[in-house]
Amino acid sequence: MSCTKVSEIAPKKSIQQKTFQLTLVEANRLAKLPLKCVDTEFPNKLGQTLGSIEDIKNPKTLHPAFYGCFDWHSSVHGHWSMVKLLKEYPNIENAQNITDKLKSNLSKVNILAEVAYFKGKHNGSYERTYGWAWVLKLAEELHTWNSPLARELENNLQPLTDVIVDKFMVFLPKLNYPIRVGEHTNTAFGLSFAYDYALTCNQTELQNMIKKRAADFYLNDKNGPLSWEPNGFDFLSPCLEEIDLMRKVLPASEFKPWLNGFLPQITKPDFTLEVGKVSDRTDGKLVHLDGLNFSRAWCLYGLAKQYPEYNYLSDLAAKHLEYTLPSIVDDNYEGGHWLGSFAIFALNEAAQ
Repeated sequence: MSCTKVSEIAPKKSIQQKTFQLTLVEANRLAKLPLKCVDTEFPNKLGQTLGSIEDIKNPKTLHPAFYGCFDWHSSVHGHWSMVKLLKEYPNIENAQNITDKLKSNLSKVNILAEVAYFKGKHNGSYERTYGWAWVLKLAEELHTWNSPLARELENNLQPLTDVIVDKFMVFLPKLNYPIRVGEHTNTAFGLSFAYDYALTCNQTELQNMIKKRAADFYLNDKNGPLSWEPNGFDFLSPCLEEIDLMRKVLPASEFKPWLNGFLPQITKPDFTLEVGKVSDRTDGKLVHLDGLNFSRAWCLYGLAKQYPEYNYLSDLAAKHLEYTLPSIVDDNYEGGHWLGSFAIFALNEAAQ
């Protein structure tokens, strides 16, 4: 973690005194989390619908690519973490170990087995839409990495990427109402990550679908109930995830009036938001609030980056990082199996 002083620009204004970025030191620290869990098969939460006794198999047989990290989606973004860290810092500690794990787990044969699972009779909605979104984030990260390893892994992953794109295209027209919870099924989060992929990889049809559905779901929203947040198990902010999506899909001429109607308080320099406080990091649900602090931070940084007039939100984002970042590399697998990805994503947004 890189901490530098921020110049005091107004004596009466209280500002955060730390900025954050994904340095090599921080990358080495955070890499320990996915390295520890991507090959850890148990404990495991399969989230499986059983069609018959034949479906009862061990996690590595069912999911040879993404069997570790307690659950499928955490394994996917654990692999994204390793890709991101190796991409940004080729000389990272354990670079060869990371490379070996990526090549082994994301092999062509393993990915085809994952595709076969999704095509099973009872698996059509498996990991909808959180796991789907992280597959596309992994695909996007590989696509923007100029290396022979990335081309190999991107090609291996492509059949699963195609399945997920198709699933979004089939599902979104049928979804009559958005899902606004602060956990995995949050519609705005899923659409936001999917839109990033579609934009980067020139998936015009998916881009247009997401723009249309985002407008259908959120364009008329007013007075977002931020005071209701967080719920006890949230790792996403329903209000901020909605903003994060709409800033991407709307032009400035439409977004700014929308934001003033949806969450007018965030447009004021004195806007504040208390960090999510974790009472017990050994509880797999309560530790979700560490993830909330990271996801809030990346939403706030994203808004400040795109619209400099909201730059004061970077200080609030830093406050959320400062609370949670020092605590996530510990012996608690409840958070350690997934929080590194959230930290890396938030630090990446901070640096930009």
